[in-house]
Amino acid sequence: MNGSKLRIIVTGLVGLYPVGGVAWDYLQYVTGFFKMGHDVYYHEDTWSWPYHPLERTYTQDPAYSVDYFRNFFEKYAPGLSGRWHYLHLHETSYGMSRQQFDEVAAGADLFLNVSGACIVPENLSPRCRRVFLDTDPGYNQIMLSERFSWSENVDRWCASVAAHDRHFTYAENIYGPDCLVPRLDYDWKTTRMPIVSEHWEDLARIRPAGPWTTVMTWNAFKGKLVYKGVEYGSKGAEFEKLMDLPRTAGVPLKVAVGGVNAPLSRLAEAGWEVVDGPEATVTPEAYRDFIADSKGEISPAKHVYVALRTGWFSCRSACYLAAGRPVVVQDTGFSSIYPSGAGLMAYATADEAARALAEVESDYGRHAAAALEISRQYFDSGKVLGKMIEDAFSG
Repeated sequence: MNGSKLRIIVTGLVGLYPVGGVAWDYLQYVTGFFKMGHDVYYHEDTWSWPYHPLERTYTQDPAYSVDYFRNFFEKYAPGLSGRWHYLHLHETSYGMSRQQFDEVAAGADLFLNVSGACIVPENLSPRCRRVFLDTDPGYNQIMLSERFSWSENVDRWCASVAAHDRHFTYAENIYGPDCLVPRLDYDWKTTRMPIVSEHWEDLARIRPAGPWTTVMTWNAFKGKLVYKGVEYGSKGAEFEKLMDLPRTAGVPLKVAVGGVNAPLSRLAEAGWEVVDGPEATVTPEAYRDFIADSKGEISPAKHVYVALRTGWFSCRSACYLAAGRPVVVQDTGFSSIYPSGAGLMAYATADEAARALAEVESDYGRHAAAALEISRQYFDSGKVLGKMIEDAFSG
């Protein structure tokens, strides 16, 4: 199937969370398949009120999200301007009409449910391969295993996951001897973020003058994520370990943070430059600009990714690499999969992170070139999506 032109439907959460990072996380699947010559469409149906990042509230008005889609495709993929369908609250179509989308679905070869958050269309072709893509490894598998009552509609979600034909995951170390992610009864195929180089490589020609940065959401989970007597946390717990890094590293550090209960004052007192995450990176352009102004990325990962040795690698970090920006990120087990030591620096402790920052600063040009090369070798959309198609239709 890899050499054939396929009709592909990609889903995501861009309308639900219309901010820059989310747009790039999901829509590079669409632009990547399009670049390969496939007949590709974006579809979103979460049956949820969208979030309005400027008003900082969920809203029943879809206008902001609809404009967000239209502006993205007009700027970054004009050939896809008529190939998106946003089904607001499961009843009102924007972009394509419902009839147009239903005709597309009836002839689809591949339905890629990125993050598994969208409802599978009822009239998909019976020969269509339905693919669930786990982008939150460890959390999702524990949820499938334990079905916590604090998770809304958990049984319906678990049934939806099981209804797919193939199951992919960002847990690239899931078959490693040190990985603790429960595999359950699924035949997990590993994958990673696809990067469309045209969206990023022009930034590599810009010499950055800004600080080391990251973009993050502080939120804890809505309840306790416990598996076999061990509780696993989100990202805030791991960021706490880097709280004093501005003092020990001696270089400017900046965090664009969103979510609730983030210790903004304490971060600032520790020496971090703190900005509002959604505001600083609200559009795809603003997200690109934020990365362009960055010396590189410094970031922890969610505790669940680290503790379970998932091998997860950040979509955001992949964008930094593609822009020729070195990344210093917490090791989740990915160091056995990707080259670490030039351009990409994996750390386990705050002291290691400080030493890695110093190493990159001492020979920045070499590390920036290495970052770009890692992106080309490991995250190129043609390679990543070509392998995904091959794995989706194998057997």
